[in-house]
Amino acid sequence: MSIREKEKRSREIAMEIVYQSTINDKDPVELVADYFEEYGELEEADRDYVMRVVGGVMEKREELDALIEANLVKWKLSRVSKINLSILRVALYEIKHEDSIPNNVSINEAVEISKKYSDEQSAAFINGILDKIVKA
Repeated sequence: MSIREKEKRSREIAMEIVYQSTINDKDPVELVADYFEEYGELEEADRDYVMRVVGGVMEKREELDALIEANLVKWKLSRVSKINLSILRVALYEIKHEDSIPNNVSINEAVEISKKYSDEQSAAFINGILDKIVKA
């Protein structure tokens, strides 16, 4: 697996765990541990990324959600699907708190993940929200 593929997979795992935490109201640290126990497919650096991002998203969730909601047009946060919200939270956490990751990479990866886990309309929606936040 190439470095790019590993990074992409790490983002997907982070989003999946954030999503699981959202729908199951389970401790994200426990979900991360469960994931690695069951699948154990990532190297240490990738595990560190997943732990950092998942922990960061949960710690900053109110801040991230407020930023997302402030950029919704004629929508409430409660209308955004849980999968799209999870994708937005991970990407926005990267944009705001992971300085080593360029904003365009976070946005592009979020769009690609949404195409895999959601649909084309969601990809455009996610792209629009993140682009608006970055340009603000």
